[in-house]
Amino acid sequence: MQYYRVAAGPEMPRPDRVAQSGGLFSLGKYIMVVLGGGLGSLARYILGTAIMNRFGGKFPLGTLVINVTGSFAIGVLMTVFTERFQPHPYWRLVLVIGFLGGYTTFSSFEYESFRAVREGGSMLGLLNIIGSVALGFAAVWAGAVLAARR
Repeated sequence: MQYYRVAAGPEMPRPDRVAQSGGLFSLGKYIMVVLGGGLGSLARYILGTAIMNRFGGKFPLGTLVINVTGSFAIGVLMTVFTERFQPHPYWRLVLVIGFLGGYTTFSSFEYESFRAVREGGSMLGLLNIIGSVALGFAAVWAGAVLAARR
């Protein structure tokens, strides 16, 4: 099966070759994504709830922490998986696509920012947007640099 590489994304089979190979329909791949996604979602719920119970307030600190730690983790994992080691492809499915896909909360981040602005907290919404994007980018960078060290 031939693949086209997509930057920082999963290997994607050519649509005209999927039916011939049956590779896209490998059940093991789906199980890995489901397992990782379930665990990532559970981790997001536990951590987000713990942070909000401890710190409370109007600012969505739990979502910010999850997005920044998820950004750091994807920086580490993708650097390790693409530059340091060649692990079994299932590791990328379970950890990056599954776990981090379930763990990070971009849609929650967007809604919470929207809600803050709509309810008159323009500065809180803006702070959440700038903080999540800037700290998330810095976390990806730090994770990649850390993982690239030899």
